Amino acid sequence: MTRSAEIHSASAAAQHGPIVLASAATGLVPFIERSGGDIDRIFGNSGIAPDMAGSPTFKLKLSDYCRLFEEASRRTQNDNFGLWFGNQFAPRDLGLWGYAAVSSPTLGSALENLVGLFRYHQESSGMKLVPAQDGLIRLEYRIEAPEILERRQDAELSLGMFLNVIRECCGAHWAPEEVYFEHPRPQLWQEHETAFDAPIYFSQPTNALAFRRDVLEKPMPARDLKLLATMQTCLEALGLQGGEQGLFDRIGTAIRMRLPNGAPTLDQIAAELRVSAASVQKSLAEQGLTYKDAVETMRRNLAKMYLEQRQLPLTEVALLLGYSELSAFTRAFTRWSGVSPRIYRQSLVRH
Repeated sequence: MTRSAEIHSASAAAQHGPIVLASAATGLVPFIERSGGDIDRIFGNSGIAPDMAGSPTFKLKLSDYCRLFEEASRRTQNDNFGLWFGNQFAPRDLGLWGYAAVSSPTLGSALENLVGLFRYHQESSGMKLVPAQDGLIRLEYRIEAPEILERRQDAELSLGMFLNVIRECCGAHWAPEEVYFEHPRPQLWQEHETAFDAPIYFSQPTNALAFRRDVLEKPMPARDLKLLATMQTCLEALGLQGGEQGLFDRIGTAIRMRLPNGAPTLDQIAAELRVSAASVQKSLAEQGLTYKDAVETMRRNLAKMYLEQRQLPLTEVALLLGYSELSAFTRAFTRWSGVSPRIYRQSLVRH
């Protein structure tokens, strides 16, 4: 396939799902090589050509981008691949979006520009600055597309990227007060505390850096208002608008978020989304689903992903999926797959 054909093919694929600018993968090829990975196999299994990674204006399908990092983690046998890729990622390597941040006048405006321009960089995802307890500020990030289940590597590399934007202003040794991840605690979780130099909390509602408000007034060392205006214009010209998430996807996201607290009811999801229960049922019915089907589908898909994480006890997997007892999870999983969770996990180990 020629380069122009690859671009056309990838661009066409990106039209069928949320996308992200390829600049978010800048430097990935040499990083994989240093990690002992097979470039062709990793990229080939992800549906992305290696020379696409890092292009400032090229658009990748977000699901392919996430799969790329999950595949790199597996193939390099580095469970914390995304963590360390994000830890070394320079803000300017984010392309137009990164330059808009570092050219802002203060750190506060840099983070506001990251949030405000995020929709031009990545679709079906959320990013915001919110007040937290004890006078802290939280920079929150989460992929909202419910069909993208494997997103741990993306979450860890993204918070690492944001950390380095702040360190661009506050120095290489700056550290947040706390760090939050929505995925369960991985086996080598101590490396996360080393990378962020902060307490880490897992199985949280979203991914976030929490830090003190006083750093927001610090001036950015490379502030350049003309460059900032140019970057904003270029991002807007790319045409990546990041349209609002549809109700069906919002339902899936809400169910996933609430599962660790027990299976949510239809009324709870409707109240959270500020729509009627009938609207939720209608949206699901258009996809051939009942509300019960939607909850069970999310549980089934997440169950297989969690069982692949062998450090998670089966009791914790059950709780993450909203089951109060392991026996209830075991019965449900056996109904879905024909084997118990324990036997399913053992089969993964054998293969």
